[in-house]
Amino acid sequence: MKRTSRWSVVHILSVILFCYTILILSSPHCCSARDNITIKSRLGYAQTLVSAGNRFELGFFDPSRSSNVKRYVGIWYTTNPQTVVWVANRGKPLSDNSGVLSIAGGDLKVSDDKGIVYWHTDLGLKRLNLVAKLEDTGNFVLLEYRSKGKILWQSFDQPTDTFLYGMKMDENFKLTSWTSKEDPAPGNFTFKKDPAEESQFVVMEKIITHWRSMEPETGKIFESDVMPSTILNFFDLSNNRPEVYSDKRLVMSFTGDLQYWQLDIDTKNWSLMLWFPKDICGVFNFCGNFGICNSKNKLPCKCLPGFKPKLPEKWKAGIFSDGCSRKNTSCDNDFLSFKRMKVRNPDSFEAKDEKECREMCLSNCQCQAYSYVRQRDTVLCLTWTEDLKDLQDDQDGGYDVNVRVVLSDIGATGRNCETCGTNLVPYPLSTGPKCGDPMYARFYCNNDTDHLSFNAPSGSYNVISVDPEARIFVIQMQSEKPDNCFFMKSSGSRILQLNESSQFNVTSWCSGDLGNFTTDSSLNDTVAVGISWKPPLEPTCTSSAECKDWPHSTCNKTGNGPKRCLCNANFRWDGLALNCTPEGGQSAESFHSNKLLLLILGLSLATAMALFCAVVSICVWRRKVVKRRAKQRKAALHRYDTERGVKELIDSNKFKEQDETGIDVPFFDFESIIAATDNFSEENKLGKGGFGPVYKGKFPGGQEIAVKRLSSVSGQGLEEFKNEVVLIAKLQHRNLVRLLGYCIRREEKILLYEYMPNKSLDSWIFVDIWHQNMR
Repeated sequence: MKRTSRWSVVHILSVILFCYTILILSSPHCCSARDNITIKSRLGYAQTLVSAGNRFELGFFDPSRSSNVKRYVGIWYTTNPQTVVWVANRGKPLSDNSGVLSIAGGDLKVSDDKGIVYWHTDLGLKRLNLVAKLEDTGNFVLLEYRSKGKILWQSFDQPTDTFLYGMKMDENFKLTSWTSKEDPAPGNFTFKKDPAEESQFVVMEKIITHWRSMEPETGKIFESDVMPSTILNFFDLSNNRPEVYSDKRLVMSFTGDLQYWQLDIDTKNWSLMLWFPKDICGVFNFCGNFGICNSKNKLPCKCLPGFKPKLPEKWKAGIFSDGCSRKNTSCDNDFLSFKRMKVRNPDSFEAKDEKECREMCLSNCQCQAYSYVRQRDTVLCLTWTEDLKDLQDDQDGGYDVNVRVVLSDIGATGRNCETCGTNLVPYPLSTGPKCGDPMYARFYCNNDTDHLSFNAPSGSYNVISVDPEARIFVIQMQSEKPDNCFFMKSSGSRILQLNESSQFNVTSWCSGDLGNFTTDSSLNDTVAVGISWKPPLEPTCTSSAECKDWPHSTCNKTGNGPKRCLCNANFRWDGLALNCTPEGGQSAESFHSNKLLLLILGLSLATAMALFCAVVSICVWRRKVVKRRAKQRKAALHRYDTERGVKELIDSNKFKEQDETGIDVPFFDFESIIAATDNFSEENKLGKGGFGPVYKGKFPGGQEIAVKRLSSVSGQGLEEFKNEVVLIAKLQHRNLVRLLGYCIRREEKILLYEYMPNKSLDSWIFVDIWHQNMR
């Protein structure tokens, strides 16, 4: 009985010990809670290292979680969802679960069971006392036991797309985005210090500047481009307060945004606090040179008055990076003034007053614009001698910029209204009684905001742009249905309440709808509407002095209407040209120029007819030659089947460098071979030897051929090429492919053989043996 009790106690103790062991092993801090590996230990798939404070984890992960397995070694926060901050083998993932992270040969390595290395530190340290440790800062370090923790390598020196507190932001530091949300391979965007200005920062899209920070200037602050002190302090290691910055990270996103994130300690969720660029106009020079950007408009880009898009088709498609160019490059011009403009990189000089500043710019044809800034008792003259870049209007702060233009190119007359912001208000459009035509007085310029508005019977709408040449302006208005252009087109006239007697007509709805280019959600329910204006009547006046801008006119009264600058005898009013033109349609001054134009047109027509006749004659002659050669080729296909035929070829000695087509073996046009092989496509490639590749071809009649394209580096000259033609023609045999022809064009030397599917191995062996003998 006592023996039975004793065994029962032992059994109970064993069960308790077993349960305790299972409990310990199931603890999250058991096995996976180690934070380092040594030479004697390694990290395999499904194993991780966890930092001492349980903040970061290191191991293998698959960001795509798809059937196409891609394993990477990375570091991520222990919070959910998984937030990766560093990747080792980002350019070379493993395709299975056999990967291990180990210390071997003095290096950290990621390899598989076949010994293939996917990433390594390339240190080559001949030491045995190494340890790799994941620290609570997210830094993975390689240490030496006996050197008091000396760091031999650290992940902080090789960041991927994320900046963590403790990294050193110097001139060598760079963040590189992922390719996509699920692919950590190096992407298109990088963040680093600006090489041109070390105190500033830049985001590059490959070799193109995507965003650039700016130094704040007194009175000219552009907040959207100034790196905030919050991030600058995050970069500064002298702010030795890891408890403040340990829950923050800066990410170079694959979308091109530089993002500043902060972790909520209570909810363990990440919040996006700051990002750059703020909107599409924050993208560096989004509208190109001399293009103005406004992210509050449905159409974000337009050219300065006096400029036009360099590539109109791309501009209409919403690709603005090529910018605008001057309509007239003459140096004999004047300036248009624009208020509160953002523009970069001025040169500065001291000037007595605004007049001196203007004269300094006007005297230099390279000067594109100027601005003057009063600082106490001095005037600081700012000038731009290069193309104006990264222009934005509607800025809080900014420069009052005077841009050089040729006034005649913008239709400037004495009755034009002053510019409103970056919008020119050309005649006959009117914003008040002192400019334009009263019949077109539907516009209002807010002097506080410099916004131009169009007052329709249905309400007031923001004017985005004005095109004097096309006589069209574009307004922005709310759509009754979000992004429903069809609805707006069918009911737009009713909405604006523009009747047939109005001076304005709707020409296009959803004009250049560029909603996909803006990050402003408030524009989702807006459309851009193009409105044209009808040619005006003669200008109104009170005296003939006011008609000086319209030659050949006099101020007179007609009917019950106001006085107008009516055209003199033998002249009539042209509402499109905005002047009085001679009866009959042309002025005396233009008669001689038109006569010269007709003479030039006649000579051009005669030259074109002569050229046309020459071209037709050449085409007829070439057609006859082509037909004759085709007959010769057809007859020559079976001419050299015998040794006698080959002897005739050799004796004829017609194969000459100066006359490529002199050989009697058929000569084929290079263009026909291109067509037969689909431009030597890979799909038609049969193989490749030491002297070049062989392609399958097919002529329009259905004949299949094998085309041997001799490589330019094969060393085979014209004489060797001739010998091959002769030899192949001589040795016609039922087991060898037949030579059908050849082609020579510049560096191209091509042989055409009979195509023998599945039966030509011996022929290719023979050719290779022959090439070896020819060497």
